[in-house]
Amino acid sequence: MDHVRKQIDFGPRPPDSPQLAKTRAYIVNELKSYGVNVSLDEFTAATPRREKKMANIIGEIPGETDKLILIASHYDTKFYKDMYFVGANDPAASVATLLEIGRVLGSRKEKPKMTYRFVFFDGEEAFCEEWDECQNGDGPDNTYGSRHYLSQLQSRKELERIHALILLDMMGYKNLELGRDTLSTRWLQDIIWQTGHELGYGKIFVDRQEGVGGDDHQSFISAGVAAVDLIQLTSYPYWHKADDTIDKLSSQSMKVVGETVLASLPKIAAARKQTQTVPQ
Repeated sequence: MDHVRKQIDFGPRPPDSPQLAKTRAYIVNELKSYGVNVSLDEFTAATPRREKKMANIIGEIPGETDKLILIASHYDTKFYKDMYFVGANDPAASVATLLEIGRVLGSRKEKPKMTYRFVFFDGEEAFCEEWDECQNGDGPDNTYGSRHYLSQLQSRKELERIHALILLDMMGYKNLELGRDTLSTRWLQDIIWQTGHELGYGKIFVDRQEGVGGDDHQSFISAGVAAVDLIQLTSYPYWHKADDTIDKLSSQSMKVVGETVLASLPKIAAARKQTQTVPQ
């Protein structure tokens, strides 16, 4: 929860803003303090509100092999001209949880089977009011950072190294209930949901559908990467509202998700990589 407060104290954090630059420096310093190798993936994106300078944050813990498990969250807040939007759940809670996952994994002395890479995506939010209201020449007005990072992986021929992507987004609500995102890879989702039930969190990892309609994992799934989105969208009443504030969150909710992801990682690494069915 301290990580959440720190982000909120910076204020609204849309891409290419001084507030997001402060957030980025905070995330980088935290990761480095955990002994995690950190780099920046900087780029310029054409958006409906002029070109924006963006930067994904990449942290890595080397494993016994170069096969990658990506654990990710976006760290930008949605731009609003007439709303003071601090994004406590979207995305401060998932950023905080990913930082804590990084701290725990960074403190372990034994090398993991696979390499863990923590990715904090810039530019997930649309600049126009609605998710798909605007279109750019080279893609949609959203998920700028994840789409750019995927293109970098493709150009470096690293895509085959990715065993799985776990995306955290809007999972800190005090009344947490995570349905199954319909775009997510089923075998990966099954491991995490089963692990959640084994840990006693069956009331949180529920077997209903969660229609998200697009997120940072979508371009990876389209490229054939196994990916899962842990998100509470349809039943979070404060999404993209000024009262998405820290009083709506629970440290226990973040702890549940963090513990479940950590307990799932060895099972995911041990699972045979399956062919991903690309949505038509």
